[in-house]
Amino acid sequence: MSCHILFSSLLTLWLFNWNIQMKEKVDLIVTNGVIYTVDAVNSRAEAMAIDHGKILAVGTAKSISASYQASEVIDLKGKFTYPGFIDAHCHFMGYTLGLQYVDLFNCKTFDEVLQRLRQSGNLEQGKWLVGRGWDQNLWTDKNFPDNSELNALYPDVPVMLIRVDGHVVLANKEALRRAGIGLVNQFGEAQVEVKNGVLTGILSETAAERMREAVPAPKGEELLSLLYQAEKQCFGVGLTTVSDAGLEYHQVKFIDSLQKTGKLKMQVYVMLTPNQKNISEFVEKGPFITNQLTVRSIKIYADGSLGSRTAKLKQPYSDATSGSGIIVTPYDSIIRLCEIAFKYGYQVNTHCIGDSASCMVLKIYGSVLRGRNDLRWRIEHAQVVDPEDMHLFGEFSIIPSVQATHATSDMKWAEQRLGPVRINGAYAYKSLMNQNGWIANGTDFPIENISPLFTFYAAVARQDLNGYPEGGFNMRDALSREEALRSITIWAAKADFIEHSKGSLEVGKDADFVVLDQDIMQVPVKKVPEVKVLTTVIAGETVYMK
Repeated sequence: MSCHILFSSLLTLWLFNWNIQMKEKVDLIVTNGVIYTVDAVNSRAEAMAIDHGKILAVGTAKSISASYQASEVIDLKGKFTYPGFIDAHCHFMGYTLGLQYVDLFNCKTFDEVLQRLRQSGNLEQGKWLVGRGWDQNLWTDKNFPDNSELNALYPDVPVMLIRVDGHVVLANKEALRRAGIGLVNQFGEAQVEVKNGVLTGILSETAAERMREAVPAPKGEELLSLLYQAEKQCFGVGLTTVSDAGLEYHQVKFIDSLQKTGKLKMQVYVMLTPNQKNISEFVEKGPFITNQLTVRSIKIYADGSLGSRTAKLKQPYSDATSGSGIIVTPYDSIIRLCEIAFKYGYQVNTHCIGDSASCMVLKIYGSVLRGRNDLRWRIEHAQVVDPEDMHLFGEFSIIPSVQATHATSDMKWAEQRLGPVRINGAYAYKSLMNQNGWIANGTDFPIENISPLFTFYAAVARQDLNGYPEGGFNMRDALSREEALRSITIWAAKADFIEHSKGSLEVGKDADFVVLDQDIMQVPVKKVPEVKVLTTVIAGETVYMK
C-alpha cells in the first residue's frame, strides 16, 4: 500500500471518528417516518432526537443523523407519528373498577342482560354481582326495566346493574336493603322510582351514586392489578394522558404514590369531586402538580343524561312531555363552588347535557369570571346548547369539552328526545369550537370506547362504525381532520393547562408520541377505525409495542 493510500485511509478513519465524537449523544432517535408535530403551522418532520424524556430536535432524517447519535433508535420505516393522544374527559378510575364488572354493553334485550349475568360464573358468598353498560334505547321496549326478575334469580345476592351512562342503576331488593334505600328517602326529584307503592329498583343521579358507594371497592393488590390492566389498555390505543372527571382524595393520593414509585406510568389530569375533604386538602392549598399528575380542577354535575331523560331541558322532552329533566347540584351550591375555585386558582368543569343546565352554568360562570380570561373553565359534554346561549362561551372564554362518539351513539334516538328544532343545537361541535377557536375532545370512557381514533373518526365523519347515516349526522358541525387531531392532542393539553409540555412534538416538550400503521390525516375517513397503534411512548420510554 502506498503512503498516499495509507494517509488517505487514516484521514478518512480520523474524520469518521471525529464526526462521531462531534455528534451529541442522546437517549433516543426516532427516524425515517412521517411525524405530525401539531405545532402552530402544522409542520411535518422525519425524525426527532430525544434525551431525558424531552425532545431536543425535530427535523429531517439527514439533519438529525448528522447532529446526534443515540443508544436507541426507532426506525419508523415510513410509518406515521403523532403527539401522544390525550383524553380530555374520561373516567380512568371508573374504567379500572369496571374491569371486574359483568359486561352488559350492546345487549339487545333485558333477557340478554340476564343471560350475561347467569354466564358470569359462580358467586362467592357475600359478594356483589355488578354489571355495567345496559341501554334500554337499544331494546324494542325502550322503557326502564324493573327488578322483579333479579329478585327472583338472586334473592340473597345484592345485584346492581349500571346503565351505560352511569346516571341510572337497577338494583334488586337485597342491594337496596344493603344500601339503606327504601320508600322513605332523602333523594329529591323522583330519583327513586316507585310504582304501585313498590320500589322498582331504578335509581338515578344521587340515589344511583348512593347505591354505587354501597358496593365494596377493591383495595391493595387487587386494585393495583386492575389499574395495570386499565393502563395497558389505554396505552394500546395510544393514550398518554387521561383527564379523570371526578376523583376522591384517597384515589388521587393512591395514583400519586404509584406514579412516584414508577409503578404507574400513565399521566393523569384530575378533576376533583368537590367534597369537603378535597376542598380542604387540595383546593384551599392551591394547584398540586408533579411530572405525571396535575390537580387543579373540580368537577360539578349540573344535570343528568339525555338517554335517561334526566338531562335538564328548557322545555319538556319531546317523547315524555311530563318532564324536562333534573338539576343535580343546586344553583346556590354551584355558585359557592365556583367562588371557592376562583379564589384558589382552580378550574371548574361542569357536566351539562341539557340546554337549561348549560344556560344556567354559563351564566353562573359569567357572573364569577366577568369577561374574557385564561382560566379555561369548562362545560363538560355541552350536548344540547340553545343557539341563543352559544355566544356565552366566547364572551367568558368558556371551553367546550366534548366527546364526539356521544353524537354517533345517541343520534338514532336523540331527535325523539329533543324534537326537530332542538336537535339542531345538539352535538354542535363546530359551532362550539368557533366560539373560542378551539375545542377539547375525549371519550368519556367507560361510557364510550376508550379509543381516541374512534373520537377522531366520529368528529370528522359523524357516522357510527357501520357507516350510518350515509353522508353523516348534522355534518355542518363536523370537525376537519386537522381540528379533530388538535382536539385530542394540543387542544386537549390546553384544556388541562399542560400545553407547554405536552400535546405537540416540539423542542423542549415531553417525548410523548404514538406511531400508527396508517395516516389518519390521509386515509379514507371510513378506514380510520381500522388503523392500528404500533407503538406508544411516554417521556421517551416505550410503554406499548404491538
